[in-house]
Amino acid sequence: MVKTAFVFPGQGSQFVGMGKDFYEHVPSARKLMDDAAEVLECDLANICFHGPEETLRSTENTQPALLVHSIMALNILRENGMDSVLAAGHSLGEFSALVSAGALRFKDAVRLVRLRGRFMQEAVPNGVGSMTAIIGLEIETLQRLCDQVSEDSRVVQPANLNSPAQTVIAGHKDAVKQVADKALQVGAKKAVPLPVSAPFHSTLMKSAEIKLQKELEQTEFHDLSYPVITNIAAKLITKGSEARSALVKQVCSPVRWSETMQVLVGQGIETVIELGAGKVLSGLMKRFTRRVRCYQVGDRESLSQTLTALR
Repeated sequence: MVKTAFVFPGQGSQFVGMGKDFYEHVPSARKLMDDAAEVLECDLANICFHGPEETLRSTENTQPALLVHSIMALNILRENGMDSVLAAGHSLGEFSALVSAGALRFKDAVRLVRLRGRFMQEAVPNGVGSMTAIIGLEIETLQRLCDQVSEDSRVVQPANLNSPAQTVIAGHKDAVKQVADKALQVGAKKAVPLPVSAPFHSTLMKSAEIKLQKELEQTEFHDLSYPVITNIAAKLITKGSEARSALVKQVCSPVRWSETMQVLVGQGIETVIELGAGKVLSGLMKRFTRRVRCYQVGDRESLSQTLTALR
């Protein structure tokens, strides 16, 4: 039996039209979207399918949209006889991974990620913070640049340690821009601003962490049916209490995705399937190692291609 892991994308992977193909043709997908709309008391399907992009990009909409699309793909893959031995999710995607492992009920996750997005947006006013991906610069050099630029009232720090060649920085907009410019001067290949509405995984998110913790403490968590690799420590967890704690701590802490990929390889994973919007995580994995086959399921065509390849 091939050892398969599911991975779930985070913000930045969203696009107008996401989930529409599944919604229109798969009854279980339609029910998920309808259940989410009931929880959120809004027409999430219309935001996902028609936008406009600015509305979808608002983090309190993006987060439930990505979660719902990922769980659509998960359920449809399981309906076709496919499952995993462990899972991981990038930032928001950790909620999707925990739903997949049975730690969180779907409706609870929808409610929590809407609040998470709202709390994150409230933590930093629009236009004050930003995130930029730095390509081709080692983390030690980038950390040094962040330390040089950061002050008490002007923060920039590594936020997503995506791979040895890609780190995302987050913080105050002008500080992020200054570090990005410096990074290019000392050898970075690219600096790419990300389409997000807040500086996630930075200390600027502290008020969001405090608010989310209160919500998480009032939510029932279950022990996991298979392990999930946490963002905060890149370690396998199996207990519901560990899952709750990890979701609190990840709000202000870096996503350790490069180490997560190392764990996947170390666990003997042979196939990784990215579930939901985009191909960011499967793309990172392909560049990280050739030992793992990578697939993505986000619509019926990619589902068919993945099932054909794996069978």
